[in-house]
Amino acid sequence: MSNRALVRCVAVLICAAAIPASVSARQTNEPAPQAQAKATRSGHVPVNGVSYYYEVRGKGMPLLLLHGGLGHMGMFDPIMPALSEHHEVIAIDLEGHGRSTLSKRDMDFRVWGDDMAAVVEQLGYRQIDVLGYSLGGGVAFRFAAQHPQLVRKLVIVSFGFAQQQFFPEMLPQQGALSAAMAAQMQDTPMYKSYVAVAPDPREFPRLLDGLGKLMRTPYNWSNDVPKLTMPVMLVYGDSDMIRPEHMIAFYRMLGGGLRDAGWQREHMSRNRLAILPDVTHYEMFFSPRLPQTVLPFLDGTGAAKSWSDNVGS
Repeated sequence: MSNRALVRCVAVLICAAAIPASVSARQTNEPAPQAQAKATRSGHVPVNGVSYYYEVRGKGMPLLLLHGGLGHMGMFDPIMPALSEHHEVIAIDLEGHGRSTLSKRDMDFRVWGDDMAAVVEQLGYRQIDVLGYSLGGGVAFRFAAQHPQLVRKLVIVSFGFAQQQFFPEMLPQQGALSAAMAAQMQDTPMYKSYVAVAPDPREFPRLLDGLGKLMRTPYNWSNDVPKLTMPVMLVYGDSDMIRPEHMIAFYRMLGGGLRDAGWQREHMSRNRLAILPDVTHYEMFFSPRLPQTVLPFLDGTGAAKSWSDNVGS
């Protein structure tokens, strides 16, 4: 298998393109990343056998930021300045990713949801906003469903509520991920990004095995969607790996898209659905359209005037 095909295959398997964002941005003509502000706090938080690495930047309402699979918090470097200008961003490396360690337990979204609650509480936060992309979107869902009292607003980016969210041809590819791919990946950006910061690069094959097993495990969280009691925004690309009908189904389960909003917006759902044009799954995490879309929701500045208000003004 060629390196290009391997990168594509693993990106599909893990639901994220863990190619360094600065390289990807140049290749797709996105604006170059702005200079990063220095972290005001960083370190490790021990939770359930995992030493989670975190960095804090910016000021404002705390925002927990969760990256995609086989990446780390650096995936968000191109959009971090925009986010940290408005929020105190707490970026976490998920278990076995970036500078966080890999435990001996099976990987499990529900367990990770509890872990995030423990990290947040140990860092001294009483309530936060949460944004999770791809694999991190699944962690964000579980965190918010299991600990709704800790989450003020939730943004799920390029992830759904069930395994059937993906196009059917992708499921066998997801199930193929294993340690057997490790040797072939050593020349890929994903592996190079991993070994540059991992506490023990020898754990890479075991990380692949763990993620592969997770991807092969069926799940359907439709019964847990009502537990998302906070305002929720769903964000997808119009060329995402998530099926459009799943995007709509998720939004409808949250109470959106069930009726006309009314000429005075009187029937508007408090939840939001955004489908970004000309965006795929693989550049979503560094697209400038992402902060432009989510910040008005998080900051409460996105409400348009009603027809009546515009006439009155």
